[in-house]
Amino acid sequence: MAKGKKKARVTLSDMKQEELEGIVANLANQGMTPSEIGVALRDQHGVPSVKKLTGMNLEKILEKKGLQGDMPRDLLNLISRSVVLFRHMQANKKDMTAKRGYLLTVSKIRRLAKYYIREKRLAKDWRYTQEAAELLVK
Repeated sequence: MAKGKKKARVTLSDMKQEELEGIVANLANQGMTPSEIGVALRDQHGVPSVKKLTGMNLEKILEKKGLQGDMPRDLLNLISRSVVLFRHMQANKKDMTAKRGYLLTVSKIRRLAKYYIREKRLAKDWRYTQEAAELLVK
């Protein structure tokens, strides 16, 4: 830090918890993901930390309001990545690095699904298939 310059202090917004939860619900209804909601709250509403203001993270607020998706976000991100890699492999048959990346991604999906089944956030009979993944991403 240079001499004479002070760090800007981050203060919590004067927004009430109910008001913030309403804004989060509106943004979720517009189709925003939790990470996009966090960025919008920070940039447009001056809320540096939802957790410090409400005591809950965005996922808990969305769950409380019944706006959480049927599948966890991290699992959906991995599935969309696997679809991109699979399409690349179809176009580039000799790309073994892509094949290895695809196999590692599918392995991560299966391990994460096993965890979510154990935590009862996915159905017991949920299984990863490439066809289902293609439909989920579309």
